[in-house]
Amino acid sequence: MSTNSLSRRTFLALSAMLPVAWSSNRVGKRNSSIPIGLEMYSVRDPLKQDAQGTVRAVAQMGYQGLEFYAPYYQWTDEQAKDMRKLLDDLGIRCFSTHNDESYLKPDKISRTRDLNGILGTKYAVLASSLKEGSALDEWKGIADLLNTANDQLKTAGIHAGYHNHQPEFKKVDGKYPMEVLAANTHPEIMLQLDVGTCVADGVDPVWWIKSNPGRIRSLHLKDWSPDQGYQVLFGDGVAKWPEIFAAAEGVGGAEYYLMEQEGSRLGQMDTAKVCLNSYRKLRA
Repeated sequence: MSTNSLSRRTFLALSAMLPVAWSSNRVGKRNSSIPIGLEMYSVRDPLKQDAQGTVRAVAQMGYQGLEFYAPYYQWTDEQAKDMRKLLDDLGIRCFSTHNDESYLKPDKISRTRDLNGILGTKYAVLASSLKEGSALDEWKGIADLLNTANDQLKTAGIHAGYHNHQPEFKKVDGKYPMEVLAANTHPEIMLQLDVGTCVADGVDPVWWIKSNPGRIRSLHLKDWSPDQGYQVLFGDGVAKWPEIFAAAEGVGGAEYYLMEQEGSRLGQMDTAKVCLNSYRKLRA
């Protein structure tokens, strides 16, 4: 770890101060107080123009945390520290980061660990990986990458994660690549479920959650519909949210949720606000 990043002792001390809702849920225990955050790709345009102003606006909407996506890796230590201070001042957390595959490779993993340590994240998540139809041995190679990265990250109290897109739920030789990743990665590694891409492939998210107890520690709450695709607003698609939440909180080990919207008929900030309101109504 670089001398500019948080020490392990400081990081662990800060982690001890996290609210109860941020703690990992025991498998089988229902928890309705799971925090809701925003995947910041949902507001990518305003984020590029004014990162701190956008984060403030997201907090004002009522989101309890967020997940920064790949461009965060270009931040300097000082930029990351400034963002961490803002998050602390606002009383929200950076739950995790969304990362390119290269960020978890040996030549970049130290930098990824340092930046995530400064931001106070718990998971550095690989945002999908191989193309549709890739051989199962190639997916096993991704599992090896995740295991090696996790060994490096956990020295700072951080763990690796994997986020599915559609290729992971399209069978290769009779097996879903996501099954290969789950079977060949350490249980410490989170399987972050992108609900929308799972549903779009015709796979039941509830089945997948129940097949991997304790490992679905966060979910991207992206909906999908046959006519609007991913442009449909949360709650207006075909995803069976009550059943998904019940499985996530009952056996999945969900620690936090992340609203994600790739686009809609509304502007990006308005979309984030409308989706949060819909989530609150559904959960009420």
